[in-house]
Amino acid sequence: MKRAAAPSSASDPRLARFAEGLARLWPRRSGEATLGLAVSGGPDSLALLLLAHAAMPGRIAAATVDHGLRAESAGECAFVSGICAGLGVPHATLTVTVSAGNVQSEARAARYAALADWAGAQGLAAVATAHHADDQAETLLARLNRGSGVAGLAGVRASGRVPGTSLPLLRPLLDWRRAELAAVVAGAGITAVDDPSNRDPRFDRVRLRAALAGADWLDVAAMAESARHLAEADAALDWATAREWEEGVKPGALGAYVYRPQAPRAIALRVIAMLVARLDGEAPRGSAVARVFDSLVAGQPASIGALVARPGPDGWTFMKAPARRA
Repeated sequence: MKRAAAPSSASDPRLARFAEGLARLWPRRSGEATLGLAVSGGPDSLALLLLAHAAMPGRIAAATVDHGLRAESAGECAFVSGICAGLGVPHATLTVTVSAGNVQSEARAARYAALADWAGAQGLAAVATAHHADDQAETLLARLNRGSGVAGLAGVRASGRVPGTSLPLLRPLLDWRRAELAAVVAGAGITAVDDPSNRDPRFDRVRLRAALAGADWLDVAAMAESARHLAEADAALDWATAREWEEGVKPGALGAYVYRPQAPRAIALRVIAMLVARLDGEAPRGSAVARVFDSLVAGQPASIGALVARPGPDGWTFMKAPARRA
C-alpha cells in the first residue's frame, strides 16, 4: 500500500493546534506516554491518526474494532492496518460480539470494552477518539429533542474515563469541524472508508445530520461551544451534589439512608439518583427520580426499583422494600 503522507510539522499549523489541544486535556502525560487511538477507517478517525502520528511520532498505537455487523468490516480493518503499517504505527484489530437490543448502544459498549482491554494489555496511558464539533452539535440537538437535562445536553466530554474503567478517554478534536478533518485525510491522498450506516435514515443521528446540513443559519461551532459550557455546569452540579451528600445523607437503621435535603431541586435529584444506585445497584431513569422527589415533597411515600422512600421528621428515608408474601 502507498505510504500515507502525514501533515508536516514544519509547514502545517494544524499540528500545533492539535498538539496544544491534546496537551490541555492530558497535561501530565502527553509528553511521555503512549496514546491509543480508536481508528475505524472513516475520515474523522483517519485524521486523528495522521495528526497524532505527526505531532507525537513513536508514541501512538491504533486499534480498529470489528463489530461483525457488516460484510465489509474485515476489509475495513485490513485497510486501516495497511495505513498504519505505512506510517509505522502499531495496529490491532479487535473483534467483538454485539449483543441483541439497541444495536448502536450495544456496539458502543462492546467497542469501549475491547479498547480498554487492548489498552491495558499494551500498557497504553489513555485512549483517544475522533469525536468532533459536528458530532457534538448533533448530540445536543438529539438530546434537546428528548427533553434531556444538563448532564445529557453537555454531550460528550473532552476528557473522561472509558466506561467501567479508570482509563483516561480523550477527545482532542471536539473543536474541529468535520470538513477540516476530511481535508487532512484528502491532503494525505487517502480515500476513507464509507460506512453506509452514516446515510441510513432509520438512525436519528443521520436525520439530524441531514437537517443540520440544510440549515445554514445554525452555527455548529457555537452549538458545540454551548455543549462545553453545559459540561462545565454539569461538573459544578456534581461538585454541589457531593457536598449535599456529605452534609445531608446519613446512614439509617437496617441498611437504610436518611436524606435531609437542603439544596435546590436539580441537586436533590442527583442525590436521590446516587442513593438509588447505591441501594439498588442500578442507575435510575431521571423521570423516575423526579417522580420520587415530587412525592416526597408532597409528604407521600414512593417506590423506585426495589426501594421505598418515605418522608419523616428527620428527613427522607430510602431503604429496600419489604419482601412481599407469596
